[in-house]
Amino acid sequence: MRFWLDRGCDGFRVDMADSLVKNDDGDKSGTGAVWAEVRSMMDRDYPEAALVSEWSNPRLSLKYGFHCDFYLNHEGNGYYSLFRDNSPQDGQRSFFSSLGRGDISKFTNDYMPMYERTKDMGYISFLTCNHDTPRMSKDFDEAEMKLAYSFIFTMPGVPFLYYGDEIGMRYNGGLTSKEGGYERTGTRTPMQWNRDMNAGFSKAPPEKLYLPVDTSAGAPCAEVQSQEGGSLLNTVRSVIKLRHENACMQAGGPLEILYAEPHKYPFVFRRGNMLCAFNPSRSFVKAPVPSKGTVAFCAGGNAVLGESSIGLPPQSCVIVKQ
Repeated sequence: MRFWLDRGCDGFRVDMADSLVKNDDGDKSGTGAVWAEVRSMMDRDYPEAALVSEWSNPRLSLKYGFHCDFYLNHEGNGYYSLFRDNSPQDGQRSFFSSLGRGDISKFTNDYMPMYERTKDMGYISFLTCNHDTPRMSKDFDEAEMKLAYSFIFTMPGVPFLYYGDEIGMRYNGGLTSKEGGYERTGTRTPMQWNRDMNAGFSKAPPEKLYLPVDTSAGAPCAEVQSQEGGSLLNTVRSVIKLRHENACMQAGGPLEILYAEPHKYPFVFRRGNMLCAFNPSRSFVKAPVPSKGTVAFCAGGNAVLGESSIGLPPQSCVIVKQ
């Protein structure tokens, strides 16, 4: 670790961070002791460096010294219920699907106890995707992704954007596995920068690339989306800019749930003086939440702001400065 930190590395994302010591106990105390020692070394000698865990148990990971812990996609947990609840048996039930069959309470019941217990220890990290899972574009269209990503960059903690998600890169299924990628290989294809050869990734012959570039009709690229005001890329840029400009929207800012009823839309919460409301469904919805203020960000349509309520058009979100 010192080898890389001495060369300016910003820190480490630790794969399978809870699997360091074989036959460890239920609280991973052996593993935790090692990470606590590492954190002590970093605090002393590399205080600007960060330690991020692939653990998805902030109660343990943050206690043992990690600055952040990924909120990973595990079947049945809160992250799964927001973005990944799509099964052959029950169909699409993700909260951020436009079908409107989600249940936000599955998320709040899982996430809020973790958040309350660990918010003074470190950060829970939402992620748009990672190298282990299909890209969100596999199940969501552009409008759904705009709301999903806007939500991720509105929540507390340290969010992670997986490369290419900001332009809606497609999950490229059916590729030959490389180095144990198996079905995950479709999420690891080259970044698509422009309409040049190999989408601007490389001038090498296509057959020499590690994985193929998506050259199908309509494949997204950063250059084109940069020039489109309402593109997914510019939506992501706008909400990240808002986050940077308002301290209450950043990692350690407060979170208060205002409306999160089971099997109902919208989801409304407060980050300091910023009211955030999300309606991924295809119906106009209202919530009994006072919403007067100045619109700082919106996507999908104009919200109806009132003294005692908020109304949201189909597939829309709004952030109101109050």
